[in-house]
Amino acid sequence: MVSLSERQHILAACPLCAGLTAAAREELCVATTTHSIAAHAYLFSEDEPANACYVLAQGQVRLSKLAATGEQVILRIVQPPEPVGIIAVLPQAVYPLSAYALRPCTLLAWDHPTLTGLIERHPLLAVRALHLVSGRFIELQQQYLERNVERVERRLARTLLRLANQVGRRVPDGVLIDLPLSRQDLAEMSGTTLYTVSRTLSRWEQDGIVASTRTQVVICAPHRLVSIADDLPK
Repeated sequence: MVSLSERQHILAACPLCAGLTAAAREELCVATTTHSIAAHAYLFSEDEPANACYVLAQGQVRLSKLAATGEQVILRIVQPPEPVGIIAVLPQAVYPLSAYALRPCTLLAWDHPTLTGLIERHPLLAVRALHLVSGRFIELQQQYLERNVERVERRLARTLLRLANQVGRRVPDGVLIDLPLSRQDLAEMSGTTLYTVSRTLSRWEQDGIVASTRTQVVICAPHRLVSIADDLPK
């Protein structure tokens, strides 16, 4: 269970609630239910009816979409206190992405009828939700563009930098991408093959840009990775 005070703290930091009055956030807080999901399970799948909107309280959630080619495109890794499934603010919507728990997760939830009532009383909530939806749509467009027109090395560099921004944690050797991350995951996120990712990471390790294991990556020289991502001259 998530206590009332913990819910208040989570919603106060959630971008979905930015700009709302304390009284409005209190009403949203009281209206939430708590939802738990085990690691390696789906919160919802792409094209399912969007029956609820969530705010992640604990854990990590991966948002992904199936491309026309059958490949999985990972859009982002959600961290607390980000919202998940915000498309549920729209009537008769379906989830455009799948949400998969990388770790055991606890979420605050509003079902669609509850959410509709909250929006009617607090229109700014809908504005914030649509802003977040549009931002994630732009992210998805950018990733599709990268997959279609950019060299593999740039795509992989951008993927690592994006992950570092979302879940990076400072460690003595650089920036640790703090989630269980296989090289196959990186291949799917970058639109390339496992062989290419392994070969590129090995070269970057020799150059002192990254340090990696089967499940972790540390960016040792972020400025050099930015140079690769932006295709700057050496």
